[in-house]
Amino acid sequence: MATFLWDDIVFGPIHSRRVGRSLGINLLPREAKVCSFDCVYCECGGLKRGAAKHPLPTLQQVREAVEGKFSALAAAGQGIDSISFTGNGEPTLHPDFAAIIDIVVAERNRWFPEAVLSVFSNAAQLDRPDVVSALKKVDNPILKIDCALEDMAAVMNRPRRGYTVAKAVEGMRAFEGDFVMQTMLVRGAVVDNTTPEALEAWYKVVRELRPREIMLYTVDRDTPVAGIEKVDAASLQKAAEPLLAEGFNVKIFVN
Repeated sequence: MATFLWDDIVFGPIHSRRVGRSLGINLLPREAKVCSFDCVYCECGGLKRGAAKHPLPTLQQVREAVEGKFSALAAAGQGIDSISFTGNGEPTLHPDFAAIIDIVVAERNRWFPEAVLSVFSNAAQLDRPDVVSALKKVDNPILKIDCALEDMAAVMNRPRRGYTVAKAVEGMRAFEGDFVMQTMLVRGAVVDNTTPEALEAWYKVVRELRPREIMLYTVDRDTPVAGIEKVDAASLQKAAEPLLAEGFNVKIFVN
């Protein structure tokens, strides 16, 4: 199935269904996805052999791209709602991630002080103190748990060896609830994390961590693995109902 990669360090602004008019920052190679997950639903496609050999943008290249794009947009009078670290894989894998966060925070404060700064992360690097410290500097550390059942998460997210949901949950405790949890729900022959068992395990983790917001969504583009089905709006709403009834801030995204 058709998937795509971002070909710039800074791209957009684009309309994001989750964070509005957004400027994206891609810290991964332009030619290949680099990630500690290989999710069956990933819009960037599957991991390819040799992808890790493609060079990451350097700290200086990121600095120049950010400074150039931000100043150009401001000069043109173009506002943005948010700045989002996303792109062709997992942004926290960049060795200079913490320094890059400092650069982007400073440039945001200079040019777009009202813009919300977000990082979309799979939460696999939360055992690194520098990553946790950097994520605490952004407005929205958006951390992923798609499924709280270890076996199902292994099938759905296909993480690198060494990852466990329990380890990710432990890392999220450092935020003391001041983070956004993102959860993708899908159905199909490959995996179905909308089953009662899967949802109950997920509810348990949510109740333990008590994130200030939960982003509940489903696939919006082609997937690299066949047989992944979009979950309808009614099913997303039903999945969210127990948490909504308990006062959790759950935002549902369908399109």
